[in-house]
Amino acid sequence: MTDAPAVPTMSENLAGATSLRRGAAVLWRFIRTHPKPFATAVTGSTIYASTAVGGTVMLGRITDNVFEPALRRGQVATSTVWWTAAAVVMIAALRSVGVVTRRYYAAVTSRRMQVTLRSLITDHYLHAPLSFHRSHPTGELMAHADTDVEVAAEVINPLPFSLGLVLLIIFSVAALLIADPILAIVGLAIFPAMAALNRYYTKRVELPAEQTQQRIGDVSSIAHESYDGALVVKTLGLEAHEVARLSVAAHSLRDARLKVGALRSMFEPTLDALPNLGVIAILSIGGWRISTGALTTGELVQVMALFTLLSFPMRVVGFLLEELPRSVVALGRVDAVLATPRASTPSNPQTLPNEPLSVQFDDVRFSFLDGEPVLQGCSFTLAPGEIVALVGATGSGKSTLCELMVGLLDVDSGSVTIGGLAVETIDAESLHSNAALVFQESFLFADSLAENLTLGEVPVAEAADAVRLAQADRFITKLPSGYDTVLGERGVTLSGGQRQRAALARALVRRPRLLILDDATSAVDPSVEARILDGLKAELDTTALIVAHRVSTIALADRVLFLRDGAIVATGPHDHLVATEPDYAAMVQAYEATPMLDGGDDDDA
Repeated sequence: MTDAPAVPTMSENLAGATSLRRGAAVLWRFIRTHPKPFATAVTGSTIYASTAVGGTVMLGRITDNVFEPALRRGQVATSTVWWTAAAVVMIAALRSVGVVTRRYYAAVTSRRMQVTLRSLITDHYLHAPLSFHRSHPTGELMAHADTDVEVAAEVINPLPFSLGLVLLIIFSVAALLIADPILAIVGLAIFPAMAALNRYYTKRVELPAEQTQQRIGDVSSIAHESYDGALVVKTLGLEAHEVARLSVAAHSLRDARLKVGALRSMFEPTLDALPNLGVIAILSIGGWRISTGALTTGELVQVMALFTLLSFPMRVVGFLLEELPRSVVALGRVDAVLATPRASTPSNPQTLPNEPLSVQFDDVRFSFLDGEPVLQGCSFTLAPGEIVALVGATGSGKSTLCELMVGLLDVDSGSVTIGGLAVETIDAESLHSNAALVFQESFLFADSLAENLTLGEVPVAEAADAVRLAQADRFITKLPSGYDTVLGERGVTLSGGQRQRAALARALVRRPRLLILDDATSAVDPSVEARILDGLKAELDTTALIVAHRVSTIALADRVLFLRDGAIVATGPHDHLVATEPDYAAMVQAYEATPMLDGGDDDDA
């Protein structure tokens, strides 16, 4: 992933600040992140502001020096006409350059900011601990990376124009005061009204805007769940139930958006009306002042043009102020994600030794966030090159133990060592290349089978041994395009046993020296599974821990670890445990009596 500029975070002392102050802090963060395109956009806006005010002054001069003489005397010097035309064209050209520059670089700033935020949030997702992903729905995470980022960065678009228009306002007000102070005071009286209107709007809209962003995440989460679980939904006939769930969330989102829409429907027309009221007042009073001789026709035209010009930046600034509350809310949601702790990394990473790896759990204790203990004083050792089966009741903590072994979770107390090194001190690359964990639920990407096996790290030819050991070559040759066959999302175009063998082959490509199979062959035919385990034992110089339910699988291991009540309560050969541990004997007898556990795919057995 391309490194993105760091986005300065919002100061904590702004937590209780007004919406406008927090909005200003958001804008300043964005400006500091991408200053060059933003400065270019402001330069374009400044050119526009200068030429716009210059155009109104010229309009007044043209009225007095060209139009009125032409109407009174019927003629104007040809040179005057040509110089006037040249000046108009020059100002129009400069004004166009300013507009194009401002619009282009404002869009560049906004899009770069979106890229920066999305890169940061995606990088954070990938480095967040497993507990983070388990506590946040996928749809919500997608909403953060998509909708929240887009809404947060969209406020940049009108910002360069708004800042450049500060000069336009200054120049316009100065020109107004020079042309006629009384008309200037009449026109500028609407500014306090606009400020009061904006304060009212931002105060009222922030909570509905926050609710809207939250409910977008809710809708996204439910939709993602329904689509991802399409098989379960159809199998159980839950279509109507899922439609109803999404309907409730969608109606809730609609209500929140309608609240924001109702406020905007009041704010926008009122904001548009105020400058028009000012124009009417100026026209009325200006006509009277012309009749008294205090003002020329050209000066009134100039004042009207200036005030009309001022009404546009008022609208742009109004749009900026209108978008600020939504941006503050959306960026706050992004910041909340970025503030979550990342997975811990060792300060002095160590490399695993180049030999079969031992594993040791010493009085390991672990609980999930709800405080429910999973492992309580769990201790055991795996000798280098040993193949060990882990057996325990459903929910006894077998999968948690496997995840602790490769550092996906952090222990509450105790220690886990691999190759004599504490797992939290091992370099991530060294750990991932030497220790492989294969899950029961095999995840495959919507890509070619070759890419799923090699992940683009080695040529497909070098994966041949891994494919053979995983007994995956038999079904790969039957696929329409062999290794080039593109799999469906999550590998749904393969059977359960095929997905498991493909995932095992992917793990074996790196020839790991610690292999952990978390019930990773449960969907494979028992005879195929036996060939897999025999091949691993004969050809791989590896230490293996196999979470197993099949008695045939357990019996192939050198030794069995019996997990009960969060601790290893017995260890030894399968036959010995059957004879000495009544609970273990009862469990494996239950396994033998459950046909579904001895089933599996027989597509190519």
